[in-house]
Amino acid sequence: MLSFGIDPGSQRTGWAAVRSQGSQLFPVDYGVIRVRGELADRLVEIFEGLTVLLADLRPDVVFLESVFHQKNAQSALTLGHARGVALLAARRSAPACAEITPAEVKKAVTGRGRADKEQVQHMIKALLGLEEVPPNDAADALAVAVAGAARARFGQALEAARSVTP
Repeated sequence: MLSFGIDPGSQRTGWAAVRSQGSQLFPVDYGVIRVRGELADRLVEIFEGLTVLLADLRPDVVFLESVFHQKNAQSALTLGHARGVALLAARRSAPACAEITPAEVKKAVTGRGRADKEQVQHMIKALLGLEEVPPNDAADALAVAVAGAARARFGQALEAARSVTP
């Protein structure tokens, strides 16, 4: 199964594709969409960039990190716009998409729902056998993809268990 993770942002949107085979995880590709200019132009670039990536990689499922609390209302609103275009690109391009909480991402990657950013980044490097820690936004997207793959594996196992008649 190919999981695609998105860490949405209005200036930098991280993305990553991770293939899972059984309990093994393999990084397929990852990066950051960097945009500048007026908000509307940045949103178009994010949407188009994700649409191209999703068409090329053809993931089975896309996961986006869900909203966390922001102190600044304007920042939250701008992030909401970026999340909206990311959700639209995902919904139009992939057979399934879902949101995943930051705590679920941290727990899936480090075993702790309150791990700090550096712990997550180092575990991503170790879990995926990367030579170096990826850029922040890409590392976050890799973590989202890994957590999404774990959630999907759990869902498949649950379905298999339910289909067994006692």
